[in-house]
Amino acid sequence: MRYLHTMLRVTDVDASLDFFVNKLGLVQQRRVDVEAGRFSLIFLSPKDQPDAQIELTWNWDPEPYDGGRNFGHLAYEVDDIYALCQKLMDEGVTINRPPRDGHMAFVRSPDNISVELLQKDGALEVKEPWASMENIGEW
Repeated sequence: MRYLHTMLRVTDVDASLDFFVNKLGLVQQRRVDVEAGRFSLIFLSPKDQPDAQIELTWNWDPEPYDGGRNFGHLAYEVDDIYALCQKLMDEGVTINRPPRDGHMAFVRSPDNISVELLQKDGALEVKEPWASMENIGEW
């Protein structure tokens, strides 16, 4: 397993970029603007640690983030998403968003912290029983 990023929701993208880039000195690694979903993902890291990223998620339509909703999730890259999810289920962990696509899953820690699991090198071939599983809870 390899650490990927920690996601933070931001309400003012310009102020957030000013803080993280201009004041803290992080550099932008990549940015994805999703017109259909009306959000942007901006990945930042220290100059000498490009793999230690935070993901700023900016939803274009304003919404309040109370109760800690501005913290999104931890993300880890895994070698075999199906094997890990099966192991976690066997150990009593609820899979909130099963890896239906062979690429992404979400689980929750005992303290209800969302953990995203992403398949290394893209997606595995879609297979059952994962393909037909529904979301069990909110990510």
